[in-house]
Amino acid sequence: MPGFSRLLFLGTCAAVILLAAPSPAQAQSNGEGTIYSRFGMGSLLEFSSSQSDAMGGGGYALRSLNYNPDANPALWSDQVFTRLSGSAAYRSTSVEDAQGNSGRLSSGSVQALQFNFPLYERSLGVGISFQPYSRSNYSRTKSDSADIPISGERSEVPFETEFSGSGGLHRLRGGLGYRVNDMLSVGATADLLFGTLERRRRTTWTAPQEAPQLRNTVVSDGVQLSGLTSTLGGHLALADVFAEDDAFSIGASVTLPANLSGEQYRTLDEDLARDTLSTERGDVTLPWKGRLGLSYQPNARWTVVLDGAFEPWSTFSSDFSTGASETVPSRFPAGGPGTLADRWRLSTGAEVVPAGDDQLAGYFAQAAYRFGGYAERMYVRPDQETTLYEFALTAGISLPTSLSGTRIDLNTTAGTRGTTTNDLVRDRFFGVSLHVNFGERWFQRRKLR
Repeated sequence: MPGFSRLLFLGTCAAVILLAAPSPAQAQSNGEGTIYSRFGMGSLLEFSSSQSDAMGGGGYALRSLNYNPDANPALWSDQVFTRLSGSAAYRSTSVEDAQGNSGRLSSGSVQALQFNFPLYERSLGVGISFQPYSRSNYSRTKSDSADIPISGERSEVPFETEFSGSGGLHRLRGGLGYRVNDMLSVGATADLLFGTLERRRRTTWTAPQEAPQLRNTVVSDGVQLSGLTSTLGGHLALADVFAEDDAFSIGASVTLPANLSGEQYRTLDEDLARDTLSTERGDVTLPWKGRLGLSYQPNARWTVVLDGAFEPWSTFSSDFSTGASETVPSRFPAGGPGTLADRWRLSTGAEVVPAGDDQLAGYFAQAAYRFGGYAERMYVRPDQETTLYEFALTAGISLPTSLSGTRIDLNTTAGTRGTTTNDLVRDRFFGVSLHVNFGERWFQRRKLR
């Protein structure tokens, strides 16, 4: 391996690891920035590759030598390069309700860290990834007053209550993809889910000096969970289907139900001291998830994808207590399992490389231009009646580099979720993300000349 390439690879590894390392400051700001992340397991996040991210977010049948899609492990069998991919994103969300009240929350986060390498080129590949599974990130402030006795007289003392949430689950995945023959590939992974979700209620009195018995407090309800699941995938590749030298692919994967065990707790923060009021052990069961995708390449310039996913969140179960008191945590998930509904997602997108296979074309002709969109029925239903939807458009550009197998991608997304009817809110969001996809041949002996 050339020395410069080795130094660049190690530098990229260090940068991505530093980005991915959690810290208290990051934990408060990461996430989707939506009040809907208060319900269920938070906002569900799934990142497969930067290529599919700009094409609607699916790509379950999308074959590529420059990317290793994470959503379908069968695609890992195509690997030629040892590949490290790191992604970081920024998103700004504006919120509005039926009364015209509005707010904005901006946040940054690491999308994924992926490492893949071939055991046998274009036959057997290994994939390892670490990325968020869900995020809870919201904040809402309510002003009120209370009738409090002060110096023998009762007075209305104003206070503010801030409701906020943070944390989420992470997923560590490892698995194999195997090419059975020229048409069929299969794959399987073992997935570890773990993390903490926390909801806080901060009460701040505006005139505590007049009433020393009033103290600012923070009551936190949290749950720590961990458990295992597995994903199975398959991919069927066909050639010369609709025209000569075209390629048509069908990909599918299923993530099995996950049983997570953990501990629920309630804490009280007062005068910089944090006391644990109660703890409780329990289990939750996450539903299975099915994915199905189609990919078509009529020629070397164009690629078109169509994808769908389904998760029956109405089957979600939790045996944590549903009651709450001063010392008993509030129910998990917030609002109870009745606030969850079956989720489906449809996406489509396209990629065009003007140069096709021409390696002598100009720089921007060798770049890849991508666009797409998706429609999603959300899995949370806070009022247990109103079905919520999310719609977004995606786009991106992939820039080649002087290092063979390495590309730098810049993606963007813009969309809306929710509704202002029935005392709910509508989110409008915009996000950008930067992706470094480093690939180089490793573990190969030089042939004697």
